[in-house]
Amino acid sequence: MQQQQLHARLMKCLSCSHSHLPLPPPRPPPFYSLQRFASSQPKGVAKVILKKGKTQLFKDGSPMVYSGAIDRIIGRPPPKTGDIVLVADGTEKPIGWGLYNSVSMFCVRLMQLEEEATRDPSCALDMEKLLETRINAAVELRRGLGLPSATTNAYRLVNSEGDRLSGLIVDVFGDLAVVASSAAWVETYKSKVKACISSIDEINHIHWRPSVEILKEEGMDAADLKELHPSTCPQRTKVIENGISYAISLEGQKTGFYADQRENRMFLSTISHGQRVLDVCCYSGGFALNAAKGGAMSITGVDTSLPALELARENIALNNLDPEKTSFLREDATVFMKGALSRNDSWDIVILDPPKLAPRRKVLQSASGMYRNLNSLAMKITGRGGLLMSCSCSGAMTQSGTFLRTLQGAASMAERKITVLRQSGAGCDHPIDPSYPEGAYLSNILLRVL
Repeated sequence: MQQQQLHARLMKCLSCSHSHLPLPPPRPPPFYSLQRFASSQPKGVAKVILKKGKTQLFKDGSPMVYSGAIDRIIGRPPPKTGDIVLVADGTEKPIGWGLYNSVSMFCVRLMQLEEEATRDPSCALDMEKLLETRINAAVELRRGLGLPSATTNAYRLVNSEGDRLSGLIVDVFGDLAVVASSAAWVETYKSKVKACISSIDEINHIHWRPSVEILKEEGMDAADLKELHPSTCPQRTKVIENGISYAISLEGQKTGFYADQRENRMFLSTISHGQRVLDVCCYSGGFALNAAKGGAMSITGVDTSLPALELARENIALNNLDPEKTSFLREDATVFMKGALSRNDSWDIVILDPPKLAPRRKVLQSASGMYRNLNSLAMKITGRGGLLMSCSCSGAMTQSGTFLRTLQGAASMAERKITVLRQSGAGCDHPIDPSYPEGAYLSNILLRVL
């Protein structure tokens, strides 16, 4: 009996002592690396080795690996355009992965960095999964910014490098999405891009718009860019922006509508009451319509494109605005402003939003002269104390930081004094990656002209 009691007490004691023992530490999660993922691929993954001193730029996030930054490529057979490749430092340690192009000056478009793949391996070396993840993230970002809304259904859904999908732009106009493709990889993954966009609730139509000249530089044949099947997408649609309705044509410039100026157009409406407004290079009347909504006394729009002016006139009717207060003229901007100057015509507010005059840095100097001449004329026809909203959509001009200096040169030329009241760019649905400042292209500067 005593022996049984002793045994029971001993077992209880052992049980209590075990209950106070620390739990064994949890197993560390498995370590994922791009090198490990690449090794597990049935087909080998080539490795692009960067030159000494070039690694940090791309580790910081710049997505465009140019040929001059590459030391050598390891892999047999060598990678082909569209292949997934690792990008590695001089010690051959991967820093990320991307899509290779054997023809373009940008040999690799980096898609994911090593630390991201380690943290979340679900997209590692999987372009289709990455596309789905990034487009979903872009949708969520716009939702957080209040887009679309009851008063605005025209906005940018994917902004290339700003949404970490270099070469892909998607603008949404109501239930229609326009895809602007400027990279060979976008064409390669066209069906997946379309599938991701089609899955968005409000999208019913997709219009594919390849940037043919840029894609030729990417090594693509223009014949391969034509749709195999006729598009059922409507060529015209209607949108609403800040409560103003617009008819837009998909055969027009860029994607069909300049959503980037939305916040600048809205600002104009707040300062237009009782003013005489001139909208130079007005396209389909975006600034003019906002001036009219803001209660401008009179509005004149000038453009060389007849289809654009027809849209502008249609938009006046669409918004039930007084056609007597608004006129649209087909004339060259320089010719019109010189004529106005000879007649001593002037306006309280002038908007000057010319097309891209400096598509590349090598023409920046000549383009600066054109911007200076146009703005000098615009200042001369702005009444003293009036306002000039001057715009540049040339990335080379905006990135050079010389637009304000060019405007000062224009003021000297016009013998006028200017002060800066407001500086702006594209709307918040056009995010910019600071590691790729080339993504900034729009400048909008409001000046007081004395």
